[in-house]
Amino acid sequence: MKPGTLYMLSTPIGHLGDFSFRGLEVLRRVAVVAAEDTRRTRRLLGHYEVSPPLVSLHAHSRPEQVERLLDRVAAGEDAAYVTDAGTPGVSDPGASIAERAHARGLAVVPIPGPAAVLAALAAAGFSADRFLFLGFLPKKGTARKALLDRIATEPWTTVCYEAPGRTVALLRDLAARCGAGRPAAVARELTKLHEEVRRGTVGELIQYYEVHAPRGEVTLVVGGTGRAAEPAAAAEPPDAEALLAELRASGAAPSAIAKELSRRLGLSRHDAYRLTTG
Repeated sequence: MKPGTLYMLSTPIGHLGDFSFRGLEVLRRVAVVAAEDTRRTRRLLGHYEVSPPLVSLHAHSRPEQVERLLDRVAAGEDAAYVTDAGTPGVSDPGASIAERAHARGLAVVPIPGPAAVLAALAAAGFSADRFLFLGFLPKKGTARKALLDRIATEPWTTVCYEAPGRTVALLRDLAARCGAGRPAAVARELTKLHEEVRRGTVGELIQYYEVHAPRGEVTLVVGGTGRAAEPAAAAEPPDAEALLAELRASGAAPSAIAKELSRRLGLSRHDAYRLTTG
């Protein structure tokens, strides 16, 4: 029997009208939908009046639960995987499921759709020809400091997610490393009723959100330095004859001269000695 297909299905991040026609077609014909949160997914299914069988599959599911889903796909059934919102695998579960499907030789097909990182980039007004996406930064420790330092020196736009209660703290950390004048934007509640995209400097955003505490899911976009690191210029190799003359003038012994020529010019000791005594 021909194996089925595992669909990695993107779902709305807020507005249910953002769900794609193709995604709806997939929901109507798959044998099963594996969901990060079956309660939230039932609301989506109810809105579109579709009722495929649901199973729970989340970041803490046991490996055998993943394998049972993939057993059904291997036996010829089509299945879809959805997260709470957005695109599976983008700061959400999904990557390990797709990885196991590939390991078993099963077809994995993406059904593209909403992702907060892309929506924020589209609205923030920063160049997105190249960008760095960091997801949720660690709450503390050296890993957080390393990523903050990376943002401070990054020539391209950086995007990260943050909880509303920690947004001001993140902005303060960015001000300390990037400077309060670095341009940035806070995009929150994207596609929802109280959607807001506020752009300014990091310092201006701190002042605003210290007074107006952010609510809802937050996506932070930080402008880059605009300056890519220049590759270090290759050092010019020293002139062999000039170096030899300099070392002879110093009164060094031939063995010492040969050793220095070998080190400075990358010569073998034999060739360096021949040059010294030639």
